[in-house]
Amino acid sequence: MPNDIPSVIDLRKMDDARNWASKANTRPGRDEILDLIAEETRARASNSSVILELGSGPGFLAERLLSRIDNVNYVALDFSPAMHVLARERLRRFAGRVTFVERSFKSDRWTDGLGPFDVVVTNQAVHELRHKMHATALHRQVRAILKPAGFYLVSDHFHGEGGAQNKDLYMTVTEQTASLRDAGFSSVQKIASAGSLALHCAEKG
Repeated sequence: MPNDIPSVIDLRKMDDARNWASKANTRPGRDEILDLIAEETRARASNSSVILELGSGPGFLAERLLSRIDNVNYVALDFSPAMHVLARERLRRFAGRVTFVERSFKSDRWTDGLGPFDVVVTNQAVHELRHKMHATALHRQVRAILKPAGFYLVSDHFHGEGGAQNKDLYMTVTEQTASLRDAGFSSVQKIASAGSLALHCAEKG
């Protein structure tokens, strides 16, 4: 088993969560990627879709999706109660369309009672598994709770030129593509990159 990389912050603590949220969208590429995820979802989803976000944090991505796609139902999954507090504040006007689930996707049974979903989205969260070798198992779990025609939009920091430095925590673009294919997705493509983030779309098929 790989040695997991410890995090330098504890996002379950309100001070850490607020500090992270105050700086997150100033980082190169992040705002662009959030908009791309929202636009890709709007192009592919319907107004009756049920969307799951993994690592929903303070609700930045949820706000974009809920404001651009009418009537979708949204499940925001995060392990941090502090992040859910921040997200509830941000998403107050969408309260009837959002379900908050406090659960860690590092748990073997995080999918219990969830799904099926039309869409699963995640941004800058997969590396919170704390080692890239855990990613394929997570992607496989995601595939299991998608509907037959469902799709998965996954963005995270990539390792390599212009990207993140830790090769154990972050995957190369090629490794992320291979991980999604190994998880059983029938079609996988890199859609875009911005800053140190790369966005992939994987279709269940």
